[in-house]
Amino acid sequence: MELSFTPDELAFREEVRRFFRGEIPQALRRKVLEGQHLTKDEIVTSQRILNARGWAVPNWPVEWGGQDWSPVQVYMYQDEMQQAGVPAPLGFNTSMVGPVIAQFGNRAQKERYLAATANLDIWWCQGFSEPGAGSDLASLRTSAKRVGDSWVINGQKTWTTLAQHADWIFVLCRTDPAAKKQEGISFILADMKTPGITVRPIQTIDGGHEVNEVFFDDVVVPYENLVGEENKGWDCAKFLLGNERTGIARVGTSKARLKRIRELAALERIGDRPLIESAKFREKLAAVEIELKALEMTQLRIVADERGRAKGKPNPASSILKLKGSVIQQATTELMMEVVGPYAMPYVVSDEGDGRNEPGFGPDYAAGAAPTYFNWRKISIYGGSNEIQRNIVAKAILGF
Repeated sequence: MELSFTPDELAFREEVRRFFRGEIPQALRRKVLEGQHLTKDEIVTSQRILNARGWAVPNWPVEWGGQDWSPVQVYMYQDEMQQAGVPAPLGFNTSMVGPVIAQFGNRAQKERYLAATANLDIWWCQGFSEPGAGSDLASLRTSAKRVGDSWVINGQKTWTTLAQHADWIFVLCRTDPAAKKQEGISFILADMKTPGITVRPIQTIDGGHEVNEVFFDDVVVPYENLVGEENKGWDCAKFLLGNERTGIARVGTSKARLKRIRELAALERIGDRPLIESAKFREKLAAVEIELKALEMTQLRIVADERGRAKGKPNPASSILKLKGSVIQQATTELMMEVVGPYAMPYVVSDEGDGRNEPGFGPDYAAGAAPTYFNWRKISIYGGSNEIQRNIVAKAILGF
C-alpha cells in the first residue's frame, strides 16, 4: 500500500478543510464537537451550504448532483468533515433513499425527488424495522394492497429515527403474502401528511426523543410511488443497506473526540494535578489512540483496494471498519465520562433549552457526557450488529 498521498490529493484535502472551517458556521460545528443535539433548522442549514457547493451528495451519479471523486477523495472528504465538526448530510436522504431512486427509480421519480432530497427540501425517514422484524427484516408484515391506481398500506414500523421531522417516508411493504420472505416485498414512498399515518415517540435510554413508532391505517398512496419493480423491493433494500454501512467507522469523529478529551483532561484535576498527568488515565487514552490508528490504516488499505475493485461490489473487510469503529466510538464516550466524573450526573432531558431542567452544575461541557455514553450503546447494533459483522469476517475473509 502506498502510504503517501499525491500532491493533487493533498491539495484536495486542503480545499475541503478550508471550506468546512470557513463556510459552515463555527457555532454549529462547536455544538457537534461538544456532543450537543442539533435542531432541525441547523441540520438543514448545514446541508444546504454543502449542496450549494455541490458536496451534499458526492456519492450520487454526476447527472443528479454527484461528484466523480476517487476513493481517496471520498475518504478525505469524510475524514475532514468529521474532524471539523460539520454535520454529516442527512443519511436517510443522501445515503439511503436518494441512491435507491437514482438506481431503481424511473425518470419522473428522479426529476421529482432527487434535487429536493439533496437540498433537504424533503426530509425523509426510513420505514423498515417492525416490532417483529428487526435483524430479520425479511419477516416484515406491513402490507400494501393495490386498489385501482393506489396502494393501501396497513401495518406498523418502529425505531423510525427522526420521523417527527420527516416530510416523506420510504416503506418496505409486503405486496405478495404468498411469496417467500425475501420475495413479494415492494419499496413504496409515502407523504407523511397522508391520512392514516400516525407517529408516536419512543423515549430512548438517554431520555431523548430520537426514534418513533409509525402506524399505517388504510393509508392510500398513488401506485406511481412504487420504486423499482413490484415485489422486487428486497433488491432496493439490500442496495440501501450496503450504502448505510458505508463510513460507519467514523474515524474522523473519533479523532475529534480524542482531541477534545485531551483538552478537557488538562482542565479537570485529580488531587492536585490535571487528570491528563495521571499515568492510569494516559494509559487508557493511549490504548484507544493506538486502536484508532490501526483502524485508520485498515480504512486506508480498503480505500487503496477500491481502486481495483468492481464498482458497487463491497469489500468484506469493511465489516472490520464497522466492528472496530463502533467499539472505539463507545470507548471514547467512556473516557469522556471519566474526565467529567460526577458532573455528568445531573442531566434530565426536556423539550427546551440545553436538556437540563435544573440550574447548571459544573462545566457546560459535562452536560452531554452521560446521554452520549448511553445513546452510543446503539452503535454496535445498528447498521448490522457487531455479531453479524463477525460472521461476515469469519466467512468472507477467514473462510470459515
